[in-house]
Amino acid sequence: MAGRDPTPSGRDLATTDSSMTHGSATGRGRTPPPSRHEHPAIDEAGLTAARHADMLLAAAKEVESTRWVTFLEPLPEHLRDDEPRALRATAVRSRAAYGPKDSIRDVLPESLTEPFLDSIDRLIRLIDRSRG
Repeated sequence: MAGRDPTPSGRDLATTDSSMTHGSATGRGRTPPPSRHEHPAIDEAGLTAARHADMLLAAAKEVESTRWVTFLEPLPEHLRDDEPRALRATAVRSRAAYGPKDSIRDVLPESLTEPFLDSIDRLIRLIDRSRG
């Protein structure tokens, strides 16, 4: 490596695997999946769901429902920031709050739970439509 500066990880850029510099990270020439900003309707639906999740989280904290606080805490950030593939997984996880035996509806008011459910269902539909 004389005369060459390695990367911070100690790897020599001159000998780096070409798949890391050409094409996708897998090296198979696939185009990366579309980013969230390329789907404004999905982005807006994710942000709307995040706002509803914030309200649910505040209400769960107010009634001191540890179970639902723990469940809801990571959701707003993921709904705001996840890319479409991960965003769909977050939305499906969010939907799990409405289970037949253990439901967020049993603890929090309908005025908060139903708008969140509607926003999650809309988000899932939009993501599914964008996939073709």
